[in-house]
Amino acid sequence: MKWKKNLLLILFLVGGIVIGSLLAAACKDVPFLSWLGFSQSIGISSQAPLVVDLSVFSLAFGLSANITVAHILCLILSVFGYKAAAKRF
Repeated sequence: MKWKKNLLLILFLVGGIVIGSLLAAACKDVPFLSWLGFSQSIGISSQAPLVVDLSVFSLAFGLSANITVAHILCLILSVFGYKAAAKRF
């Protein structure tokens, strides 16, 4: 039963991310909604990755996330949606 709730949470979070991306892309060119598309990139850039050179081989690590205001709002709404849906289980 617990795995169903975890799966439901993951489903809601992924849905919030996808809807947030669509919302940010759609509102980017609308003047009074352009603030939803404001983004900040965090992490280790793929243009300047963290490189570990061990002389036999090299490892390059890079991870970056681009977060918009729409992502944050949709993730908050998806958590509230999850809490409402989880009560039914």
